[in-house]
Amino acid sequence: MQADLEVRLTHDGSKWIAHHPAFEARGNTLLELDQDVTRCLLDQQLFQQNNQVMVFMAFDYTCIPTWIRQYAYHYFNRYIRLDLKSPMQKVQ
Repeated sequence: MQADLEVRLTHDGSKWIAHHPAFEARGNTLLELDQDVTRCLLDQQLFQQNNQVMVFMAFDYTCIPTWIRQYAYHYFNRYIRLDLKSPMQKVQ
C-alpha cells in the first residue's frame, strides 16, 4: 500500500500522538487522533483541500519500557485514508 505521508505513532499513557516534522497531532482515541491529523494537514496546507490522503502511522516501540516490549504485541502500525474537507465547505 502506497502512503502519501508517514508519521511516527506513540502513546504517552493517556493520548495517542502522531509526530511529523511539520506538525504533532494528539487524541484520546484513534478517531480523535485521525481528526486532529486532518486538521493539522489542512492548517499546514501539506495537501490540497478535498483530496484523499493515505497516511501510514508507524508505531514507535521506544515509547514502551524495554522490559515490556516483548509483550507489546498489541501495539501496531496503521494505514488511514483521510478526506481533507475544509471546515467551511458546504456538504450537499
